[in-house]
Amino acid sequence: MFAGARVRRVRTARGLTQTRMASDLGVSVSYLNLIERDQRPLSAAFLIKLAGTYDLDLKSLAGDEHDLGEELVRVFTDPRLIGIDVSRAELRDLAARSPGVAQALLRLHSATPASPAELDPPGPLGALDAMLDAAGNHFPAIDNAAEALADELRLSGADLNAAVVERLRARHSITVRAMPVEVLRDSLRRLDLHARQLQLSESLDAASRGFAAALQLALIELKAPIAETIAAARITDPQAAGAVHVALTKYAAAAILMPYARFLAACEATGYDVELLQARFGRGLEQVAHRLTTLGRPGARGIPFFFVRVDRAGTISKSFAPGPSPIPHRRHGGGGCALWSLFHAFDRPGEVRRQLVELEDGHRFLTFARTVRGAAAPWGAARAGFAIGLGCDARNAGALAWSAGLDLGGQATPVGPGCTACHRAACRQRSLPPAGAQLAFDERQRGLTPFRFTDD
Repeated sequence: MFAGARVRRVRTARGLTQTRMASDLGVSVSYLNLIERDQRPLSAAFLIKLAGTYDLDLKSLAGDEHDLGEELVRVFTDPRLIGIDVSRAELRDLAARSPGVAQALLRLHSATPASPAELDPPGPLGALDAMLDAAGNHFPAIDNAAEALADELRLSGADLNAAVVERLRARHSITVRAMPVEVLRDSLRRLDLHARQLQLSESLDAASRGFAAALQLALIELKAPIAETIAAARITDPQAAGAVHVALTKYAAAAILMPYARFLAACEATGYDVELLQARFGRGLEQVAHRLTTLGRPGARGIPFFFVRVDRAGTISKSFAPGPSPIPHRRHGGGGCALWSLFHAFDRPGEVRRQLVELEDGHRFLTFARTVRGAAAPWGAARAGFAIGLGCDARNAGALAWSAGLDLGGQATPVGPGCTACHRAACRQRSLPPAGAQLAFDERQRGLTPFRFTDD
């Protein structure tokens, strides 16, 4: 394959000259120069030598600029770019030769408001989303420190929840105590430094109590890698730094309870069977789903997943989708796609719904949706209810236990990231026209939807 741009990025990222890299790889400078200029293909032997010398993931070298090119093609259908004549071939060539530039264009487009009404600054949660996207939701320093801590905890016994509680008591003089809901009326977790107690509401289930204890341990023992990660991201706004600190502490807690290498091995052994992973690690479904999106360690990567949590009204409270997905972007109004089974999960609480879906541009995904419930509530009080959605590219779905019996190349449900971001004219579920489309009205004819439109 021709991948000169990727080889050049490997070299420049490490501050190497062509002479130094050629020496490291045992090739001539002229040969390396030809490779970087796409005048020679990468042989299998060269790829293996490159990956071994610089500890690279072969998947990252093989890459798939086709997807990046298709994303650029989608961006250039934006009504604001009408009149700029750029061919698909040009955009795909840009993605192949300058993927960094292509990624920058995509990020600028996703961050650019579609209308003056959306000019509000993103705020601390926007800064958090940007950091997670930039890092691919994988933070090596935290993961490595958490894995080392988990190894120490396992010496105390197989039950990590119990080991975390004992370490808090023995090393930090903090006891963990379940409190009646009438005592912790407005809190699920509270650290009482005077009494040296981590007080947890009795309304939390066992997995949530274990997570809360691990979070407290992370605040104490993983303080340094969390602070280093925030500093490296150059986040200076106090509110944004606060949001990031909370998110990274939760990340650290999950990494303690589901250590990277053990969790990835279990994923591969079970075919990413989320319910078996729940049972094996004693965690909640939402905790496992979150952890699946963090498996980005070079040389030991998991399947890339996107994740979303919604309530019955369709409001997104958590999401991670670094690439194409059916998750609606917050800059598009109108909610998500009603054809996606995620939004039907509330019809049958607790039942797993899997679905093969296809976006307008041909991207296919296998998705998993199920409801999750919040903490228990006293009789008569409202209890929170959410549904979570997981998904991965259909090309990776054959490795999933929950793909059994599905024809991944067969019929898929056509979905989109919401009506205002979707241009399928014949969708019977359409509730709004696409943003920026030209509407047409004809009193003599009524189509499959009330909206007739063109993209011109």
